[in-house]
Amino acid sequence: MVLSDYVNTFGQAMYARYAQRVHKICLNAAFTCPNRDGTKGRGGCTFCNNVSFNPNGRQIDEVPLQINNGRQVVLKRTGAERYIAYFQAYTNTYAELETLKKLYDQALAEPDVIGLSVGTRPDCVPAPVLDLLAEYREQGHEVWLELGLQSSFDDTLQRINRGHNYEEYRKALRAARQRGLPVCTHLIMGLPGEDAKHAQITHQRVITEGVDGLKFHPLHVVKGTQLANSWRRGEYQPMEMHEYVTLAVDLIEATPPEIIFHRLTATASTNILLAPQWCNLKWQVLNDITRELHRRGSYQGSALEKKQQWLH
Repeated sequence: MVLSDYVNTFGQAMYARYAQRVHKICLNAAFTCPNRDGTKGRGGCTFCNNVSFNPNGRQIDEVPLQINNGRQVVLKRTGAERYIAYFQAYTNTYAELETLKKLYDQALAEPDVIGLSVGTRPDCVPAPVLDLLAEYREQGHEVWLELGLQSSFDDTLQRINRGHNYEEYRKALRAARQRGLPVCTHLIMGLPGEDAKHAQITHQRVITEGVDGLKFHPLHVVKGTQLANSWRRGEYQPMEMHEYVTLAVDLIEATPPEIIFHRLTATASTNILLAPQWCNLKWQVLNDITRELHRRGSYQGSALEKKQQWLH
């Protein structure tokens, strides 16, 4: 009983495509964000702490060195010998095109790096950047655009200081897909002011718009954030693990089977995590999701199949 028996996971999808294990290597290219540098705001998202991207607080290494360091860890952990360079920290399309191309090219120059996964915001993907990513894809590289949406509710996005709205996400998604770029959308569950129904509506909206991949995250409270202040004042209460597992499974069942899940939970470094403590238990969360799918006798897309059967 393993997760990939029930869910179309990224690892499973890459193995099917390349007949070998492919692993993402997370990179920090020292970008910033428009709602952090003053362009749109200051302080960034209420839940964001840059230490989560660079937990040791040391100087950020050059991309080739980061890839080499990540390669050594992955080899020991999973044995994967092909990699996707995952530009993860902050907004990885928020720079001049020449700067972006230089960084992306450095990653793709590594002989065992087969592609890019670029994490960014919906308001930071102008046409020239999308064209560049599409060009890499046309050259045969595996390329993913990862859009951080978190919620489709504009009042929630304003509450967490995202600095963009849902319509900007829709425009970015359509522009990327028009160029043949697969899009992975990030969704956070347990956001302030939201409940399971909000997450279900956001999920359905994203599915209806058309998306190729999904990432689910439970909202966790880390030091040095506005959210931490709210949590200390008792104004925010994180989800319990069983609530998250139940909601994640509900959404998995309602996800078309062709959509690839890049992630189903998230963790934070123990030295900055305040709550909930179960966010340290990545494998327990994933195992609980697997067990709940097994207990229900369900799998990715099963709710959609039942709905179709009922309609007919």
